[in-house]
Amino acid sequence: MRLGLALGYWGRGPDPGHVALAQEAERLGYDSVWTAEAWGSDAFTPLTWIAAQTSRIRLGTAVVQMAARSPVTTAMHALTLDHLSGGRMMLGLGLSGPQVVEGWYGRPFPRSPLTATREYVDVIRQVLRREGPVELAGRFHAHPYGGDDGTGLGKPLKPITHPLRADLPVLLGAEGPKNIAQTTRIADGWLPLYWSPLRTDVYEASLADLPEGFLIAPMARAKVCDDVTEGLLPVKAMLGFYIGGMGHAARNFHADLMARMGYEEEARRIQELFLAGRREEAVLAVPDAFADEISLVGPRARIAERLELWRKGPVTDLLVLAPDPLTLRTLAELNS
Repeated sequence: MRLGLALGYWGRGPDPGHVALAQEAERLGYDSVWTAEAWGSDAFTPLTWIAAQTSRIRLGTAVVQMAARSPVTTAMHALTLDHLSGGRMMLGLGLSGPQVVEGWYGRPFPRSPLTATREYVDVIRQVLRREGPVELAGRFHAHPYGGDDGTGLGKPLKPITHPLRADLPVLLGAEGPKNIAQTTRIADGWLPLYWSPLRTDVYEASLADLPEGFLIAPMARAKVCDDVTEGLLPVKAMLGFYIGGMGHAARNFHADLMARMGYEEEARRIQELFLAGRREEAVLAVPDAFADEISLVGPRARIAERLELWRKGPVTDLLVLAPDPLTLRTLAELNS
């Protein structure tokens, strides 16, 4: 199981320690470093900044929002950074949810998410292969565009720049069972939002036909500390925000996932509190047990014991949200 460093997206501003953390992860032998985006900082620019100040570590997005860019634009970003970094780029994509897609990006959330995702990946693959002009008579992504409001003058094109790699890895952040199953067919890897080594059966049916070399790369917050309860607070804060605030009461993929993982009543309670404006109560309502099983928090010996559970399952890459060099180093030592 390889280790990756997940930096996430910025809060109010750039984290001055991110480049140093990425450099330390590279020095410690971490395989990859990952950036993200929501409705603030983008994922590609910080990753390019890190690429310029590292030499070996692979560079991934976990994730870039599909609604933020057309698929050819995303492919342009990926092939450009792949060239600049000497072939270190990995492209992680996410569909997000209706509130973000329609509220922030001003785009309709696709009524057929599986089809929209499949078309998006198809176009990116065509760009990267550069075997001919990009052409797709898609429902959501048509190339050339053929809508009634167009000119009808669109011409199929292929990229001027020759991609460095036709097989640049494409990973998907999928949550629903059908979406995960499709991911194993159309992508090179899967980026689970929550992964519990105690509940791998939740995904068993969706992962029944894994192709050889398929990547499973979940994120987990890690923190070496003496007080487990205190160390879990950032995990609970993240869960409270995602489950309570990253979606509508009637359609929240994160809450649905928590429910499938055995915490349905708790997930609905978190939503209820968060949407009522009682955010602190929503965070406190997150069960310690759930926060604990999807993270690696506590003294070194405890983390070592729990890390073995992650290593026994199908996870190929553990992407750790590790806020300090001590935690990075400890995980590198325990995983060696």
